[in-house]
Parts: sequence; structure tokens; C-alpha cells
Amino acid sequence: MFEREVLETERGAFEVFKKGNGKPLAFTHLYSEFNTLGNTMSQMLAEHYTVHIINLRGAGRSDGATEEYTYSMDDAIHDMEAIRRALKIDSWTFSGHSTGGFLALKYAVMYPESLDKIIAGGLCASYAYMKHPDSIYYPENPNNPRMKEIFSDLRNPDTSREERIKLSKEWLMMSLYKEESYYKVIDKKESGRTLMDKLDYFTSELKDYDVREQLKSTPVKAFIYCGWYDAQCPHIFSEEAAELMPNASLTTFEYSNHNPDVEEEEKFEAFLKSTVKPSGKEI
Repeated sequence: MFEREVLETERGAFEVFKKGNGKPLAFTHLYSEFNTLGNTMSQMLAEHYTVHIINLRGAGRSDGATEEYTYSMDDAIHDMEAIRRALKIDSWTFSGHSTGGFLALKYAVMYPESLDKIIAGGLCASYAYMKHPDSIYYPENPNNPRMKEIFSDLRNPDTSREERIKLSKEWLMMSLYKEESYYKVIDKKESGRTLMDKLDYFTSELKDYDVREQLKSTPVKAFIYCGWYDAQCPHIFSEEAAELMPNASLTTFEYSNHNPDVEEEEKFEAFLKSTVKPSGKEI
């Protein structure tokens, strides 16, 4: 279990969960809500780092949005910096998956001096993945119409708990390479509930998201990863991000969709271990 605290910063109060040993690492996702269970990736990271899971603005017991501070990606990074300073950490690693990976790229171009490195995957450096035919977010992708129906039903307060479970399973199955991986996911004790209002805000600002040019000059060391069959952010976009960054490497999980930490767990654990030198010193 992670230890919980509510941290006061100059930008408001944020719920933080801490666990592990080693140098400090921040972990979050743009529109997920965590608790003391953490999630699969953060639990793995805690074997090598002192992990701080952040509930971003509007999640858990963290402060909500205001006229001054919004749910935007930029404000999320400014909030992360306020949290780092409140924790009295000089620099840390940032890690995230999917939109957590988007935030990692944002962090690398906005505050490179605050980062030891990033560990991020299932990502894209721009809105371009929304226009790729292999992404379920592309309107002409075969899964897109059903995905929109699922989201609509999940937003409906009248949808029963039983139906929500069925809908969530169907949504998750779109992002798994093998059907049996679903049972591995549900057997894990973890948090990370999707907050639909924050997801909607992310969707509204996505058209303006593009850090491709800035990535070319960031000095931050980056460990990028992706499943070969990623149906949300296709592999080509993690490849692009790694090629743009001067100090990046790419690890591909050949038998995974969007969740290699579950579908290729042992290989993913080895990948995370590779981000730390055998001596325990940071790379």
C-alpha cells in the first residue's frame, strides 16, 4: 500500500501517495484518480524508486479547477512543479503511461532542469494519433462508433453498476492484444478510475497539443516504450517521439496492445529495472 498525504503548495492542495526506495519519481495520469493501491506500473516502479503518485487537480482529495488553475496539460505541469518544490525535491524522474506519457513529454520541454529523466509510453507528441486509421479514436476506425457509445453510456448517471462493468470490459478489450489478458487485469488490486469530466477537458484541448518541435532540443533522457499493437496511440508515435528527442531510447513490446505492463509483465519489469544502473545509481 502507498502512504497518503494531502500536500499544501502555492497552487493549492494535492493528494499524494508515496511508496518505495531510491531516488524520487513522480507518477500520474491526466484524467485518472488513484488511491493507496496505486496501479500496476507505479507498484513496479516502487521496486526501484521512491514513487510519488499524484492525484492531479480535480482527482481524489486534490483541489479542483478554478478560474486561474484549469485541467489543462500546461497547468498540470505547473502543478507538478509546485508539488516538487513543496516536497523539497531538487529534481526527480517523471513517469506516466498514455496521457501520463503526454505529460512526460510536456514536462521534458517545459521544465527540463527539474527532471533526471522520463519513463513514458503509449504516447504521442501531438494530436496526430487522432487522425491515424489504426487508432480507435479515428472516426473511421471500426471500433470508433462503439467506443463513442460506451463513453456515452458511462457518462449517463442512470447506467447501472452491472452495465458499467460490462461496458468497461468491452472498452478495455479494445486495448488488449490477447483476450486472456483481461483476466490478468481484473485480478490485480489497483486504482486509476477514469474521471469523465477531466477526459472531456483533455479532448477539448487536444487540437492544440503539439510538442514535436520542442522535443528536438530538450536535453532530458527519455526511456520511451510502446506495445507493437497499441490501438490507442499506435506504435509509430512512440517511435516518432523517441527519434525526435536527442537522448531517448525506445523499447517495443511485441505482444502487447496499450498495456504492456500487464500483457508482458516480466519483460516490462526488466525494462523498468534497466532504467536504473545495477549499482543503484541513476542513469
